[in-house]
Amino acid sequence: MAKRISMIDLFAGCGGMTSGFVAAKGYKPVMAVEWDLHAAATYAANFGESHTHWGDISDIEDREIPNADVIIGGPPCQGFSNLGTRDVNDPRNKLWKEYIRFVRHARPMVFVIENVDRFLKSSEFSLLQAEVRPGGLLEGYELTYGLLMAADYGAPQRRKRTIVIGSRIGKIPLPEPTHGQGNPLGLKSWRTVRDAFHGKQLLDVPAVKSLPDSTVSVFGKTVPGIYKSEDLHIGRTPTEISLLRYAHIPPGGGRFDLPEELLPNCWKNKPSGTTDVMGRMRWDEPSLTIRTEFYKPEKGQYLHPQWEPGQEGYRVDRPITHREAALLQTFPDTYLWCGTKIQIAKQIGNAVPTVLAEAIARHLKPYLLSAQ
Repeated sequence: MAKRISMIDLFAGCGGMTSGFVAAKGYKPVMAVEWDLHAAATYAANFGESHTHWGDISDIEDREIPNADVIIGGPPCQGFSNLGTRDVNDPRNKLWKEYIRFVRHARPMVFVIENVDRFLKSSEFSLLQAEVRPGGLLEGYELTYGLLMAADYGAPQRRKRTIVIGSRIGKIPLPEPTHGQGNPLGLKSWRTVRDAFHGKQLLDVPAVKSLPDSTVSVFGKTVPGIYKSEDLHIGRTPTEISLLRYAHIPPGGGRFDLPEELLPNCWKNKPSGTTDVMGRMRWDEPSLTIRTEFYKPEKGQYLHPQWEPGQEGYRVDRPITHREAALLQTFPDTYLWCGTKIQIAKQIGNAVPTVLAEAIARHLKPYLLSAQ
């Protein structure tokens, strides 16, 4: 039997990337680090508390960093700009310096960085490239990088992320897409919102508006949870004017479909831009990016896709629920959650779609196994 591939997840959040790597089979998490208590609790509920470190990454001493075959994670984009100065007192450097410290001590064969799409055009990325050159902090690693669209790897969501693969076992290309818009070149068709929700018994009018009243002890702290995924199908109580606005928005539409009398002043005074706010999803397309405030239609295209024209048309006039957002992020039905409604929404919106992480993990596996 092939040796299992050990991995460390830094800035792990609720475990979206780890979930994808574990789903790819053969990967074993040996350490995860996350400073947010509730996200760390969610991670621990799914993958175990013993290897999960809640707290400041800088509190982990070098001797505590295990060897690992792979390091994954997404350090915040801000803070890399002064890495080249080696100024340990610059707080903006800390999180990137910590990521690199882990790479230098764990000596993984491969590391994977995920970040926002604009990262590739940042000065931070230029300095990362400099660090793999002779004399740099990551000398010996080769980088491959690019923008990956989650929909191209099986997520029902048009979410673009920068993926950087660093390898010291030979240059590794990015994974090839498995899906495409309109089934091009024999690829599978993009998965849609309909695909994500199908068969999940999602009530058009959620039966509850709050999470169950339960708590759990983790890391010596008491946090809300543990919740099953079906517990996340929770409704809201929109105002009357909000319901009137929702009713005017067709699939693919947004704030420009509202009549003048329903426009708030901020939109009356801004006749262009922010085109996706107060938007409604389409059943037969992927969603747009699921962000941390998906429960607020004024923040993006987050209205439920069900909308039929005409006075008698059937409509579901509400934003998507936490459960539906987690499905669009491709979290498994068995996933467990900790935190308040707002905290869990942040965890969902900040996560990497698990099937994108799984595609990366499957792609890396033969390279890693052949190098063992």
